[in-house]
Amino acid sequence: MKGICNCGAVAFKVETKVTGLYQCHCQLCQKQSGSTSNTAVIVPASSFRWVHGLQSITHWKKDTGFTSDFCKICGSPVPNKLRDTDFYWIPMGLVSDCDVAIISHICCSSKASWDVIAQDGLHFDDMPEDLDRFISRHTQTEPSGT
Repeated sequence: MKGICNCGAVAFKVETKVTGLYQCHCQLCQKQSGSTSNTAVIVPASSFRWVHGLQSITHWKKDTGFTSDFCKICGSPVPNKLRDTDFYWIPMGLVSDCDVAIISHICCSSKASWDVIAQDGLHFDDMPEDLDRFISRHTQTEPSGT
Protein backbone atom coordinates (compact mmCIF):
# COMPACT_ATOMS: atom_id res chain seq x y z
CA MET A 1 0.00 0.00 0.00
CA LYS A 2 1.42 3.36 -1.03
CA GLY A 3 0.36 6.87 -0.07
CA ILE A 4 1.21 10.38 -1.12
CA CYS A 5 0.12 13.85 -0.01
CA ASN A 6 -1.85 16.22 -2.23
CA CYS A 7 1.21 17.97 -3.70
CA GLY A 8 3.43 14.87 -3.88
CA ALA A 9 6.10 16.16 -1.49
CA VAL A 10 5.50 13.38 1.11
CA ALA A 11 5.21 9.69 0.23
CA PHE A 12 5.18 6.48 2.26
CA LYS A 13 4.72 2.74 1.94
CA VAL A 14 2.99 0.19 4.20
CA GLU A 15 4.24 -3.38 3.96
CA THR A 16 1.52 -5.24 5.84
CA LYS A 17 -1.94 -6.30 4.75
CA VAL A 18 -4.64 -3.90 5.88
CA THR A 19 -7.79 -5.90 6.67
CA GLY A 20 -10.15 -3.11 7.69
CA LEU A 21 -10.37 0.63 8.19
CA TYR A 22 -11.82 2.63 11.02
CA GLN A 23 -13.47 6.02 11.21
CA CYS A 24 -12.94 8.22 14.25
CA HIS A 25 -15.80 10.65 14.86
CA CYS A 26 -14.25 12.61 17.76
CA GLN A 27 -14.19 16.41 17.67
CA LEU A 28 -10.40 16.50 17.19
CA CYS A 29 -10.68 14.34 14.07
CA GLN A 30 -13.57 16.46 12.82
CA LYS A 31 -11.41 19.57 13.11
CA GLN A 32 -8.35 17.88 11.62
CA SER A 33 -10.25 16.57 8.61
CA GLY A 34 -12.72 19.42 8.23
CA SER A 35 -15.45 16.79 7.95
CA THR A 36 -17.33 14.15 9.95
CA SER A 37 -14.36 11.97 10.79
CA ASN A 38 -10.94 10.62 9.92
CA THR A 39 -10.76 7.32 8.06
CA ALA A 40 -7.54 5.58 8.99
CA VAL A 41 -5.70 2.43 9.91
CA ILE A 42 -2.99 1.77 12.48
CA VAL A 43 -0.02 -0.33 11.36
CA PRO A 44 3.10 -1.66 13.09
CA ALA A 45 6.10 0.67 12.75
CA SER A 46 8.08 -2.29 11.41
CA SER A 47 5.72 -2.35 8.38
CA PHE A 48 5.89 1.38 7.66
CA ARG A 49 8.50 3.36 5.76
CA TRP A 50 8.86 6.83 4.36
CA VAL A 51 9.62 6.93 0.62
CA HIS A 52 10.45 10.65 0.59
CA GLY A 53 9.52 14.02 2.05
CA LEU A 54 10.38 13.93 5.76
CA GLN A 55 11.72 17.49 5.43
CA SER A 56 8.24 18.60 4.26
CA ILE A 57 6.44 17.41 7.40
CA THR A 58 5.33 19.75 10.17
CA HIS A 59 4.30 18.42 13.59
CA TRP A 60 1.73 19.84 16.02
CA LYS A 61 0.95 18.37 19.43
CA LYS A 62 -1.95 19.29 21.69
CA ASP A 63 -1.45 19.32 25.49
CA THR A 64 -3.59 16.16 25.71
CA GLY A 65 -1.12 14.22 23.53
CA PHE A 66 -3.13 14.38 20.29
CA THR A 67 -0.68 14.88 17.45
CA SER A 68 -1.10 16.01 13.90
CA ASP A 69 1.60 15.70 11.28
CA PHE A 70 0.95 17.37 7.96
CA CYS A 71 2.67 18.43 4.77
CA LYS A 72 3.86 22.01 5.22
CA ILE A 73 3.37 22.64 1.49
CA CYS A 74 -0.20 21.40 0.84
CA GLY A 75 -1.53 20.84 4.38
CA SER A 76 -2.48 17.18 3.86
CA PRO A 77 -2.47 15.15 7.08
CA VAL A 78 0.29 12.54 6.87
CA PRO A 79 1.09 9.41 8.90
CA ASN A 80 2.41 9.88 12.41
CA LYS A 81 3.67 7.72 15.23
CA LEU A 82 0.81 6.76 17.55
CA ARG A 83 1.88 8.36 20.84
CA ASP A 84 4.57 6.26 22.57
CA THR A 85 3.78 3.02 20.74
CA ASP A 86 5.41 1.06 17.94
CA PHE A 87 2.54 1.89 15.57
CA TYR A 88 1.80 4.47 12.89
CA TRP A 89 -1.56 6.13 12.22
CA ILE A 90 -2.22 6.22 8.47
CA PRO A 91 -4.84 8.62 7.04
CA MET A 92 -6.45 6.67 4.23
CA GLY A 93 -7.30 9.68 2.08
CA LEU A 94 -3.66 9.59 0.96
CA VAL A 95 -3.87 6.00 -0.31
CA SER A 96 -5.16 5.08 -3.75
CA ASP A 97 -4.35 1.38 -3.98
CA CYS A 98 -6.29 -0.11 -1.05
CA ASP A 99 -9.71 -1.70 -1.53
CA VAL A 100 -10.71 -2.34 2.09
CA ALA A 101 -13.97 -1.57 3.90
CA ILE A 102 -14.56 0.47 7.05
CA ILE A 103 -15.16 -2.11 9.78
CA SER A 104 -15.16 0.06 12.92
CA HIS A 105 -16.47 3.43 14.02
CA ILE A 106 -14.93 4.96 17.15
CA CYS A 107 -15.85 7.92 19.37
CA CYS A 108 -19.43 7.71 18.12
CA SER A 109 -20.70 9.50 21.24
CA SER A 110 -18.99 12.73 20.13
CA LYS A 111 -20.03 12.68 16.47
CA ALA A 112 -21.22 15.87 14.82
CA SER A 113 -25.00 16.36 15.00
CA TRP A 114 -25.17 16.20 11.19
CA ASP A 115 -23.05 13.03 10.91
CA VAL A 116 -24.94 9.86 9.96
CA ILE A 117 -22.76 6.86 10.83
CA ALA A 118 -23.21 3.74 8.72
CA GLN A 119 -24.75 0.83 10.61
CA ASP A 120 -22.20 -1.67 9.23
CA GLY A 121 -19.22 -2.59 11.37
CA LEU A 122 -18.42 -2.27 15.05
CA HIS A 123 -19.42 0.87 16.94
CA PHE A 124 -17.57 2.23 19.98
CA ASP A 125 -18.86 5.19 22.00
CA ASP A 126 -15.26 6.14 22.87
CA MET A 127 -11.77 4.79 22.12
CA PRO A 128 -11.57 0.98 22.30
CA GLU A 129 -10.07 -0.12 25.62
CA ASP A 130 -7.98 -2.94 24.16
CA LEU A 131 -5.86 -1.09 21.57
CA ASP A 132 -3.78 -4.17 20.68
CA ARG A 133 -6.91 -6.17 19.86
CA PHE A 134 -8.36 -3.24 17.91
CA ILE A 135 -5.18 -2.90 15.85
CA SER A 136 -4.94 -6.62 15.14
CA ARG A 137 -8.52 -6.53 13.85
CA HIS A 138 -7.50 -3.91 11.25
CA THR A 139 -4.10 -5.21 10.10
CA GLN A 140 -2.51 -8.51 9.36
CA THR A 141 1.06 -8.48 10.60
CA GLU A 142 2.59 -10.33 7.72
CA PRO A 143 4.15 -8.75 4.65
CA SER A 144 1.72 -7.74 1.93
CA GLY A 145 4.23 -8.15 -0.87
CA THR A 146 3.90 -4.56 -2.13
